[in-house]
Amino acid sequence: MGNEKKVTSSKAASAASKVLRDGRTSKASKTAAGSALSQKPSKKK
Repeated sequence: MGNEKKVTSSKAASAASKVLRDGRTSKASKTAAGSALSQKPSKKK
């Protein structure tokens, strides 16, 4: 337990993004989607 870094895959991030953009989804769904996106590593250029 402890120091594992959790990273969201691109497919999961894409699905989470769709949930956030959809006005029909529940607050709980949006909270989960936001959490998933916050764990996605940022693109470094």
